[in-house]
Amino acid sequence: MSSNPLLQALAGRIVEEDVSIRTKMLETAAGMQDVIALGRGDPDFHTPPHIVEAAKRALDQNQHHYTHPAGLPVLREAIAGSLASDFGLRYNADEIIVTAGVQESIMLCMLGLVNPGDEVLITSPRFTTYDMAVQMCGGVPVPVPTYEEDDFALMPAAIAARITPRTKVLVLVTPNNPTGAVTPPHVIREIGDLVIRHNLILIADEIYAKLIYPGSEHLSAATLPGLRERTITLNGFSKAYAMTGWRVGYMAAPEEFARQLVEPHHTLSINANTPAQYGALAAITGPQDAVEAMREEYAERRAYMMEALSQMGLTYGHPGGAFYIYTNVSSTGLAAPEFCMELLRKTGVMIFPGELFGDDSGKYVRISYLQPLPRIREAVDRMGKFMGGLK
Repeated sequence: MSSNPLLQALAGRIVEEDVSIRTKMLETAAGMQDVIALGRGDPDFHTPPHIVEAAKRALDQNQHHYTHPAGLPVLREAIAGSLASDFGLRYNADEIIVTAGVQESIMLCMLGLVNPGDEVLITSPRFTTYDMAVQMCGGVPVPVPTYEEDDFALMPAAIAARITPRTKVLVLVTPNNPTGAVTPPHVIREIGDLVIRHNLILIADEIYAKLIYPGSEHLSAATLPGLRERTITLNGFSKAYAMTGWRVGYMAAPEEFARQLVEPHHTLSINANTPAQYGALAAITGPQDAVEAMREEYAERRAYMMEALSQMGLTYGHPGGAFYIYTNVSSTGLAAPEFCMELLRKTGVMIFPGELFGDDSGKYVRISYLQPLPRIREAVDRMGKFMGGLK
């Protein structure tokens, strides 16, 4: 045990996450030339200029003071309008809290819902921030596995098998990170029935909902009968508008519940960054051409990458959304962490193993297509040569 008094005093709610493989890979990459990062979750596009200009204008007009803790009223009105027009969701401005990215919304939800010992079911593989947030509130994260043969869509039977008297919340992430899975509408309806039958609360994380590809369909759970009153919908600007560093997200929930979280949100951060909120307002009310152009570019990259992986003899779940392909590398004879490290050392292509997303199967890697297509082609060429050397 460390002799450092701060470490000795560390609260039990702080659980150290094993990210040693990520650290090793980043350290290795730092000493290499011409690394192609296909592990990132940050769009490679720049934020559209009209959004940047709106934030600059806000600064020029001295709009850099605190806002209402729930966010700029005009932004919340715009979000409510967008949720209605884009997804059929019916919320008013008083049912929306603007947060420092969806990540803060996640923490705020858990603070508002989870008591010590409560169990939270989480789509898995997953964005492990959920685990940390649940644990920090004294709850127990319970992964609900998804499988390649189902294209990694969350299945009602897997949820039902993990419900206990202590289960309080289900987290549904669709489209999903790291799999790109889009849970089909008919399955969402079945999950909704399960949620109502077992009196659960549903957190619907829809941050990738504007990044859906032909052949897949997104259904917002809170549009279904009986679900609105027990659902918190999470969304934001990071992914669709290439605004990851701006840190603007939001949660939408029935007013009686949302009102209870305004002061806790004020305690956490007072308000989301003010100029960034003006940027978000421009994003949601301005032209959407850039969003569509980015989605079309992602679709082209996705199609190329899927075909290339298939030609290498690798399998994956069909990614209906987001910008990831969750790829099975078990046929190579290497465990996923070893595959990723060897690929990086020998080719300079960096991808991440499923272990970073709560998947201990040793079979899967997350490949993102967040590089220009010429760089993706170069990465595929390097991967193909690497795969050939394994035979």
